[in-house]
Formats: sequence, C-alpha cells, structure tokens
Amino acid sequence: MIDLALSVLCSSLIFVVFKLFSVYKVHTLSAIITNYVVASICGLVFNPLTISLPQLMSKPWFLGTVLLGVFFLLVFNIMAKSSQINGVGVTSVATKMSLVVPVLFAVMHYRDKLSILQIMGIILALAAVYLASSRESGLKMERNHLWLPVLVFLGSGCIDTSIKFIQEGYLMDSDYPIFSSTVFGAAALSGFVFLGIKGTGTAANFRFKSVLGGICLGIPNYFSIFFLLRALNHDSLNSASIFTINNVAIVLFTTLLGIILFKEILTSKNWLGVGLAVISIVLVALF
Repeated sequence: MIDLALSVLCSSLIFVVFKLFSVYKVHTLSAIITNYVVASICGLVFNPLTISLPQLMSKPWFLGTVLLGVFFLLVFNIMAKSSQINGVGVTSVATKMSLVVPVLFAVMHYRDKLSILQIMGIILALAAVYLASSRESGLKMERNHLWLPVLVFLGSGCIDTSIKFIQEGYLMDSDYPIFSSTVFGAAALSGFVFLGIKGTGTAANFRFKSVLGGICLGIPNYFSIFFLLRALNHDSLNSASIFTINNVAIVLFTTLLGIILFKEILTSKNWLGVGLAVISIVLVALF
C-alpha cells in the first residue's frame, strides 16, 4: 500500500506541475519532451544493474516498451487536441474514467476476483470521477469531435493495461528502473521527431522555464510509474483494485491540492464526488 500511496502522490504532483505551466506560460510540448528525457535519465540513475544497449535490445519486453513510449506521446497529443476542442473538463473525465479498461482486462485476462462490495466501489469510483471533475457549467462536447475524448479514454486505458501486461509477463523487479527509462526514452525520441516534422523544434521553444518545468515534471513522472509497477507486484491487492484506487485517489488528492494550493472553489457536486471517492477507496481496498 505504501508503493501505491507514493505512486498517487507522484501522479498528483504531475497535475500540480501542469497547473503551474499555465501560470508561468511554459511551452507545454517542450516541457513534456524535456520531462521524458529527465524521466529516462532517472531510470538510468536508479538502475541497480549495468546494462549495455545490445543487452537492453535483447530483452523480451524491449520492442513493446518502445512502442508504448511512442504511444505515450501520441495519446498526449490527442489529449491536447481534445482539451482545445472539447475542453479540459471533458478530456480530464475521459482520462480518469479510462480505469475501466485495465480493470476489465484484469478481470477477463487475469481472472481477478472482485467481491460485490468491490464492484460497488468501482461503480462509485466512476461516479466520483465524473462529479469531482465536473464544473458549474457542466461538461459539453462538440458532437463532430466526440471521437477525440473516446480516443483519450481508450488510449489512456490501453497505456495502463499495457504496463500491467508487460509487468506481469516479462519484468523482474530489477527491470523496473530500466523499463521505465526505456519507455520514457522512446517517448522523448518520438517527441523530438514530432517537433522536427512540425518544424517547431527551434531552440526558442526550449527556454529555461520550459526546461525547468520539464525537470519538475519528469522526476515525479518517473516515480509514478516506478511505484505503480511495485504496487502491481504486491499480492495484497489485485490489479483491478489497484488501478481503481490509484485513479480515484489521484482525483481525490489533486482536488484537495487544488483547494489548498490554488484556492479552487468546489461546487456541491464536486464535494459529493470527493465523498464518493473516499467511500469507493474504502470498499475496494478493505472488502
């Protein structure tokens, strides 16, 4: 549970850093790519074993991990596009509700057992995500661009599912740092290629505050994945429960951080979502 709590903490810090990007006018894409570079370096620094490139490429999980890194950047760009067209609220809800994908995969593929109370907790978790993420004006979507939040939902869910699939089938405990380094390194390389294709890869985009923002984002980003992998390796909770608690706890904690750090004001609907989040975590974790 400690690893899961640390993963939630690191993931929540990511949302805080993103919030600060808008405050300090940080160039988001440049900071994101820097973040991937920093997260990849963290994996190399904390890797307990020395490994050469040929040894790394011979790992059974290497190719899938590289593709996952490319997918990281692809999903990020879809999220950015959806936020611009459908709004941040819709995109945020689509991202957080994607917990359904890894939960269903865990139940169907790994035969994870869920009690009636845990199933109720998962249903409450979905309601909590919606209510806690909604704002006074409600969630409005452009019908012609409904496919964007759908892709965000599926893409985010597939990322979590892929992490679980690789962790369960191919990774040893000692592989966690270098696996994380590889996935973030692939995402960083994809980002530089993307900038090159768009013709926006100029030094002007990588100003000091963008690089600093990327560093502040990259460190918790690395540890959010690292601690999630460790949590998934515990026998105390199955993966369906872990993904549910992880997503809902992040919603709960980031909401509270928003109140404390950014003086955000919650509606009665938001507070109801917070209450349901607490209940859902209790049901999933203890029953």
